[in-house]
Amino acid sequence: MKDNFGLLTTLDRLFEGDRDSVLTLKEFLEGLEGRSYAFAILALNIANAVPTGIPWLSTITGVPMLYLLAQYFAGRPVPSLPHTIGKRGLPRGKLQLFLGRARRFIMWLENTVHARYEGWVNGTPRQLLLLAWAIDVLILALPIPFDNFFPAWAIVFFCFALIEDDGLMAMLGWLMTVITAFWTVFLLMVGHAAIMAAISTLRGIIFG
Repeated sequence: MKDNFGLLTTLDRLFEGDRDSVLTLKEFLEGLEGRSYAFAILALNIANAVPTGIPWLSTITGVPMLYLLAQYFAGRPVPSLPHTIGKRGLPRGKLQLFLGRARRFIMWLENTVHARYEGWVNGTPRQLLLLAWAIDVLILALPIPFDNFFPAWAIVFFCFALIEDDGLMAMLGWLMTVITAFWTVFLLMVGHAAIMAAISTLRGIIFG
């Protein structure tokens, strides 16, 4: 059984050094090691968890998440990014400043997300969780209007569950996944009905 997932300690380690030196995205992901996929997907997904009204945001962020998942299921230890993206980064001075401001929130997060009910994140339940995680990302990436909020939160909870072996987060992720399934079916049914009504109206205009 693990303790806190040590996000603050990990970030302290990665951000330390000369303030003018640059921490690249490639170095950041490699430094996260086994947690890199869950952290990367969480970072891409977080904007979808709040209503922003930005068109196509879920698809724009969902496609890179699918790319990361493909690498994860292929067995790559850390994500492999195109060189032009992986070499980009930020000065450690800016990252250290950000960490100083966010330290209290990160400490709260570490105390909130921790290992418990690990039967939900080991063995067969873990494999099912990974499958549901991938399906949630796929649904998020599809251009279905009004269908990003619930899968986004399912992904958030599943990422926390995988980062820390937190069964409670896994339960919340499953709950949001079930809601996502019902909501997606509802939207597809409404969309189909709207399309059929539009076709019927158009036929009436043309042939009426």
